[in-house]
Amino acid sequence: MRFQTGLALSIVAAAMAAASAHAAVSVIGNGLGNSCYQAAELGSDPRSAIETCTLAIEQEALTVSDRAATYINRGILRSRSSDANGALLDYNEGLSMDAALGEGYVDRGAVYIVLQKYDDALKDLNRGIEMGAHKPHIAYYDRAIVDEAMGNVRAAYLDYKKAVELEPDFVLASEQLLRFKVVRKEPAP
Repeated sequence: MRFQTGLALSIVAAAMAAASAHAAVSVIGNGLGNSCYQAAELGSDPRSAIETCTLAIEQEALTVSDRAATYINRGILRSRSSDANGALLDYNEGLSMDAALGEGYVDRGAVYIVLQKYDDALKDLNRGIEMGAHKPHIAYYDRAIVDEAMGNVRAAYLDYKKAVELEPDFVLASEQLLRFKVVRKEPAP
């Protein structure tokens, strides 16, 4: 099989979408940490929600796991605010506290895509997938963007396809698949 894609602009568009597709990490309770999680999960206004997350980190008595999750969730909100460097700092902090947060690796991978650090993105996305991230379709979608940016079009196609297989209503991946044309080579006579 041979795979053909559209222009490199579609990679850029997919990368921009990757920055908006995140996997938030749940925080137990009804406090500010949970409000931060809800904002990251549901897509609330990132600017005011970042303040909520910061207050949770600075003022709430959170478990180490919940504090790590709150850093990851604030990273998501910073990413949505186009603050890739701030998001990266939060992901690093959260993962240094709890390296078992697969979503943190997936989300950090998305920021590495925006920063065009594809090797780092691929490493984090693979780790998130291996760790059983709760939203693996996002990881496969992001990895497809990296694959395509690195010139591995076949792997990109397969990862977009896997994302749709895992989440059939995942419009971002379905739209990317429309750009591909699968051509079967005829056997040589």
